[in-house]
Formats: sequence, C-alpha cells, structure tokens
Amino acid sequence: MNTFSIEQATMMNRKLGGFEIPAGSHALFLFASILLFTSINERVVVRIARKITGNPKGLKSLQRIGIGLVLAVAAMVAAAIIEQERREMVVEENIKMGSLWLFPQFFFVGAGQAFCYVGQLEFFITEAPERMKSMSTGLFLSSLSMGFFSSSLFVSLTNILTHGTWLKSDLNQARLDNFYWMLAVFGVFNFMIFLVLSSRHQYKTQHHGESSNSGEQEIEAQDIERDATSVKGKEEA
Repeated sequence: MNTFSIEQATMMNRKLGGFEIPAGSHALFLFASILLFTSINERVVVRIARKITGNPKGLKSLQRIGIGLVLAVAAMVAAAIIEQERREMVVEENIKMGSLWLFPQFFFVGAGQAFCYVGQLEFFITEAPERMKSMSTGLFLSSLSMGFFSSSLFVSLTNILTHGTWLKSDLNQARLDNFYWMLAVFGVFNFMIFLVLSSRHQYKTQHHGESSNSGEQEIEAQDIERDATSVKGKEEA
C-alpha cells in the first residue's frame, strides 16, 4: 500500500476540483479506514457478534485474524480489478482514471489491519504464558517486520521469475494487475493454512474454565463425602 498503490496514484487523475491531491497523500485513506473500522469493530461488530456467538468479547482473537485475512484477499482482488481497468483506459483510450478509485483497496486493507492487529495483540497477550507477556508484544512487532521483509523478497522473486515484465517503473507497460491477482491467490492459500492451524488451537481461557469447573466438582464431592462420614459417625455413636 505504501509502494505500488502510491505509484498507481501518480499515473491517475488526482485533480479534485481545482486541487490536485499529492500521490503520497492517498495513504491517508488507509489510516482513515483503520481508525474507522477500529471504532466500528468495537461499537457494531462486537455487539452483533455477542448475540450470535454468545461470547462476551463477541469474536475470539483467531476469528478476528481470520476476518482480517479474508479482507486482505478482497483488497488484492479490488486492487487487481482497478489496475486492470486503469491500464486499459490509458493504453486503449488515453484516459486517466480518477485516483479516488484506489479507495476500495485502501479501505479493505485498512479494515483487514483493524481486525488482524487487534486479534494478534489479543492473542499474544492472552494466550502467552504469564512470564512472556512483555515478550509477546515484541513478537507482535517482529511479525510485522517479517511481513515487510517477506514483501520485499516476494517482489524481488516475482521480478526475477517474470523477467521484469510484471513490475516496471512505467506501470502502463507493466502488468501490476497480474501481481495483485497472484497475491490474492497466495492470500487464499494463506487463509486455508490458517484455518487448519487455528482449528487445532485450544484457548487457554477454556482450560482455566475447565480446571475451575473440575475443581469445584472435586470440592463438592469432598463435602458430600465428609457430610456422609459425619452422619455415619453420629449413627454409630
């Protein structure tokens, strides 16, 4: 979102009335979307989810992450469609598409990050061992840095395998839409792997609940046994 989408904006019509929006300012759509969905998530989504799932938190941490991954795939699909239309309009009709058409991909990415970041933080903090609470925040930030590193590596490999035909400085001669479609496909595989792994996870809070329930049952059994012994002793006396 901070590289190719900004490059797209430089190739599009950025005039809004008598003002031309700077290409780099389009990232504001991303931040606005994150803030918007963070608020909507707590005020609307959580309340609706509470009624459906019966969970006081509305959604579990891994469910939030899963929704974020789905929105990320939607963002790549939207980006691919917009880039394909933008390129065809310029090449075939010599018409620049309005840069506000980039809003859908920023919107979906921001919404996905709002779900994913909250879910990740909640997962690391609540599911990590007690002595690793501070380290869990570092793991969250490390996952973000690894994402940026992997993104750079992925771009380099794509550029090598496609012999520089997909990614060029001049996007009108490139096929950035194919790159976005490829990211969407990888996003689907990523989500499927996430479903397999997350389905095997057992939340620590559930274990606590189970242990507390079993503990209460043991105490009740001991009380019953003690009462029975007391009654039997009185009868013998």
